[in-house]
Amino acid sequence: MNTLIIHGRQPELGRAELESLFGAQTIKPAGRYASLVDKDPAGINFSRLGGMVKFCKVLTTLDTTDWNKIEQFLLEVSPGHAKTLDEGKLTIGLSTYGFDVSAGRINATGLKLKKAIRNSGRPVRIVPNKKPKLNSAQVLHNKLTQKLGWELVFVRDTDKTLVAQSIAVQDIEAYSARDQARPYRDAKVGMLPPKLAQTIINLAVGKASGPVKIFDPFCGTGVLLQEALLMGHDVLGSDIDPRMVEYTEKNLQWLGENTAKVCPGAVNPSKNYAVEVADATGVNIEDSEVIASEIFLGKPLTSLPEPKVLDHIAGESEEILKKFLKNVAGQTKPGWRMCLAVPAWRTKNGFRHMRVLDHLTDMGYNRLSFVHASNEELIYHRKDQVVGRELIILERI
Repeated sequence: MNTLIIHGRQPELGRAELESLFGAQTIKPAGRYASLVDKDPAGINFSRLGGMVKFCKVLTTLDTTDWNKIEQFLLEVSPGHAKTLDEGKLTIGLSTYGFDVSAGRINATGLKLKKAIRNSGRPVRIVPNKKPKLNSAQVLHNKLTQKLGWELVFVRDTDKTLVAQSIAVQDIEAYSARDQARPYRDAKVGMLPPKLAQTIINLAVGKASGPVKIFDPFCGTGVLLQEALLMGHDVLGSDIDPRMVEYTEKNLQWLGENTAKVCPGAVNPSKNYAVEVADATGVNIEDSEVIASEIFLGKPLTSLPEPKVLDHIAGESEEILKKFLKNVAGQTKPGWRMCLAVPAWRTKNGFRHMRVLDHLTDMGYNRLSFVHASNEELIYHRKDQVVGRELIILERI
């Protein structure tokens, strides 16, 4: 396995995404925040993976996790390797995952590395660390994945250290452009992050060998449809609110006119979409192949309400989900698949889940599970956020 993926803040979401696309047998967790993938890097379109931060090539594995020994290895091999690269000034950054080592200690290693490479006759600049790992913005700003750039990534994997080089990082500017520059937004309905939309799509599509027709029956302002088009899928969308449908149509038109600007890494994006006003609990889904959607999350909350109030809020979403699942079950055959983001409410005793999830089999569905991530871990949330998004992958029985 020579491909190393660094995951985001919630690595379980990224591992489930990889497992959905490539199979459990191809994935090997490496420490808390990384995974090894037994797949040709050419077959992994990193820009379409929402749960990934860095895409790396494994250089070697060290039989130690002692930073002093890792530093010594680095000082011994780096000057010789630097001589094999094209002429010009090198820029090097260091990132660690899983080590109890401070940014100051890493900077000290960087200074020693700079001296060793300069003594070999090669000009070099070291990117200073504010934290043990460089973030995507630092890697992009310092051009560490471009010619004469070099981000070395050190991942602690039990009693060994994986040494890798970043070959791509998350294009945060493109994500931001797609998220912030869309002409029509509505904070009241909640804003699905584009990265999470990608993960939902990949969990819904699974191991499909090519583009599929994706349906989002709660399309809102069209974020999920937007990401699906950029990934090459044809899309259908609907929403009960005519204003949301209008927003989606205008946002997708804007996307078609600005694809190269807001997603320069898009390969063969689709422009085939249709959007209509419809109630998800009765909409016709016959023209679609899979569903990927975020259902109604309920009233936005800044603090946990009283139990009776929360019961009422949860009950509204429960009723919509039950009617929606009944509608889909009446139109689909065994094996039909979907991924939904449903609300989960953070309480003092952990997350409160939708009660309907305990009765999915009775409604004609199996909830799929993963080897490298438990279903309990598939809740996208931020610190102090009351309403999280629980990702459920369902298959018709």
